[in-house]
Amino acid sequence: MHHITLQTPGQLAALPPLSLYIHIPWCVKKCPYCDFNSHSLKDRLPEDDYIDALLTDLQQELPYFWGRPIETIFIGGGTPSLFQAASIDRLLSGIRSLVKLQPEAEITLEANPGTFEIEKFKGFRAAGINRLSIGVQSFDDQALSRLGRIHNRQEALTAIDTALALFDKVNIDLMYALPSQTVATAQADIQTALATGARHISAYHLTMEPNTPFGHTPPPGLPQDEAALDIEDAVHQALLDAGFEHYETSAFARSSQQCRHNLNYWQFGDYLGIGAGAHGKLSFPDRIERTTRCRHPQDYLAAMQKAPADAVTRQPVAPDDLAFEFMMNALRLTQGVPSTWLQERTGIAPARIAAALHTAQSRGLLSADPLRFAPTEQGQRFLNDLLQLFL
Repeated sequence: MHHITLQTPGQLAALPPLSLYIHIPWCVKKCPYCDFNSHSLKDRLPEDDYIDALLTDLQQELPYFWGRPIETIFIGGGTPSLFQAASIDRLLSGIRSLVKLQPEAEITLEANPGTFEIEKFKGFRAAGINRLSIGVQSFDDQALSRLGRIHNRQEALTAIDTALALFDKVNIDLMYALPSQTVATAQADIQTALATGARHISAYHLTMEPNTPFGHTPPPGLPQDEAALDIEDAVHQALLDAGFEHYETSAFARSSQQCRHNLNYWQFGDYLGIGAGAHGKLSFPDRIERTTRCRHPQDYLAAMQKAPADAVTRQPVAPDDLAFEFMMNALRLTQGVPSTWLQERTGIAPARIAAALHTAQSRGLLSADPLRFAPTEQGQRFLNDLLQLFL
């Protein structure tokens, strides 16, 4: 006999897996397309103070996830590889002393080729980093200079080769639909990435985000809609032909190389977000909360020294928004998620969104498999239209 736990709507019978995201907000130079919370380095990097602040942040968060193990860690930015290996080592040691970190945890660090030093990368590995994500964007020197990047093709290739010799898992970030890009030059970028032997490639469409220099003044020569779609199709096809699985909107991996940390986001798992401007999502038996930290590094550092709680805003997710938020993540995954997870991870019964599910299926955007919520190929292509149905 299976015991069925009856819950009131919005009650969670069990809590989902928990990840930790750590934001390091500094860059050598801010890129004109970037809308992340990142700040160009004006003077000395306050490494020690910032590591202290991160550990204070984590410590004050402990009562909210007491006893729950951490499955994955992702150190993002900014450019976390600007920090010394000793600082990352102190950070990870501090985390291990505060939380129950799973022995097989995936621990990712974002790195840029322009901040690459072989000894430093060895130090990151010794500190416990086991996955490196390298922000390459392009292997074309002209494209890199148009994007405002500080590295060149050769530096990118050297960084990737070294990373692959040191780390089990390496991701290359690439962008396409770049100024003056053609299908041929986009394919050359992908073939160069594939030739390195990296087994995870993230391919992002360059977008003009508001409040960025490119958003304000788009660069000349951007491919228009039809040309951009041709480039996207060519990029995706090249990766599929090379045996990569297109497992999420922008992510391609060889088998067993998927990013576990990002999968947890898309599967509506929980994540703590510490550091300047970091976002988090935490489930409790009776509610789901989102957290945000104050954005500016100086404000964040000051708050962590004087009144840590002041740096954090906690906001419950409105029950009416939960189905949409769940779908907004889950339907980015090509394979989707088991349909039972909607109730397990939001407390909402599928019956409450039956009309939207029916419409999505009848329009050919959602798979008819009752055991999974998964987008069809059409649904992947028109993801925004599919998501609108759950609003």
